[in-house]
Amino acid sequence: MHRTKQMGRYPSKAPLGFINLTTVDGKKIIVPKQPEADITRWAFLQLAKNIHTIEEVRKMADGKGLKCSRSYFFRLIRNPAYCGLIPIKSEVAEQYMVKGIHEPLISEALFYEVRRIITTKRQVTAKTDDLKTTFFFKGILVCPLCHNKLTASFSSGSTKKYPYYHCQGRCKTRVNARFLNECYERKPQQLVLSSGVMDLFKSILEDWNTGTQKAEYLQHRNLVVRKQIELESNLSRGRQLFVADVLKADDNNELKREYLVNSKCLQRELNDINIKLEKIDKQNQLAISSSANIFESFSSLDIADKKHLINLIPPVKVDFQTGDILGLNNALAKILLTK
Repeated sequence: MHRTKQMGRYPSKAPLGFINLTTVDGKKIIVPKQPEADITRWAFLQLAKNIHTIEEVRKMADGKGLKCSRSYFFRLIRNPAYCGLIPIKSEVAEQYMVKGIHEPLISEALFYEVRRIITTKRQVTAKTDDLKTTFFFKGILVCPLCHNKLTASFSSGSTKKYPYYHCQGRCKTRVNARFLNECYERKPQQLVLSSGVMDLFKSILEDWNTGTQKAEYLQHRNLVVRKQIELESNLSRGRQLFVADVLKADDNNELKREYLVNSKCLQRELNDINIKLEKIDKQNQLAISSSANIFESFSSLDIADKKHLINLIPPVKVDFQTGDILGLNNALAKILLTK
């Protein structure tokens, strides 16, 4: 097993999101298994945002179909196999990593970022999450009277609490946070990419590494198909030799068993490649078809993504009475249009 790991192979039972397979030449490998692979990748991306606890991410992943216990999930997010690395323990030196021959689910940068986050003291609490979700304009809006940054807090009413963006000190500026949030959420949904930007976006997609990746998958698929043809040819020759009484019955049965094993393995490889090719085509089609209305799903974004978008398109010319909160600067006006 030590030597197997040094060769970059994963010798144990495949971790969740992978499956054990044997190639035609008899080598044991692990390959991504869907849909667990995509859900595992999604879980790492959520942890990297550092807005949910590990248990919250596990429960969300469970809802998507990643069934594993709490203890297993804690081991999963610490397993370097997901970023393509195989850990090796040595009696004379500390543990070191070798590059695995299997396809990683995530990048090394993402894996080490998640490990940094989960090994440091986390400050995520229900109260903090509630504040972030309600007041995603905190520290961004400017008071129209004193020109200071507005803060935010809940005001206790007779029956419930009300969220407000407000100024500090003697300034009386105060606006309902939910009203302002809803106004902003409606505005980006009225924006579309200009035709010139769409053409540029299509060119970027064509130059993206999916073209190279797709070519590699097609080359791999052609290789698998050739091996399948060779298997069929070998079985056909064996059948002819058996009929001619040149091949013994035991040898013929062994040939059939070997054919079935190798044929199943090749078919699995072929199915996996076809799934990857379909996924690339769907991603490109989806990206092109939905990129024009890029902000339609703003309301369904999590708070970290909303903050990121707000920083890209900050609220300007805010009218706290009517809720007119969005105006495009000269740079944004060249790439975005109003429906």
